[in-house]
Amino acid sequence: MPATRTRRRTGQRFHSGLAAEEIAERAYLDLGGTVLARRWRCEAGEIDLVIALEDCIAFVEVKLCRSPSPDSPVRPRQWARIEAAAGLCLAGATSAPRACRFDAALVGSSGVLTVIENAHMPGLT
Repeated sequence: MPATRTRRRTGQRFHSGLAAEEIAERAYLDLGGTVLARRWRCEAGEIDLVIALEDCIAFVEVKLCRSPSPDSPVRPRQWARIEAAAGLCLAGATSAPRACRFDAALVGSSGVLTVIENAHMPGLT
């Protein structure tokens, strides 16, 4: 019986995470962004969203949060994995290099989105 509850809880978290990613994606699309990749994976890790904006490419880590906070809940080790994955993503790009940034998109339990642009600055963690 406990295994069933655990599987159900894990499935709920998975679907809640997907819903949070969709909320963040819609917000970036509303800003005129173009989705280059969703849940981009490589040996270094996964990037939730890769978005082309007018002036840069945003690598977005989406987090479902219970309460809003001005601080990014993404830990330095996770940013390091995302940064490494972004490097591989850019290395495989066929277009000209562009500026990039690392954003944290925080989705509250009520669906309210807070985006922290430049939540991570490579080399500063």
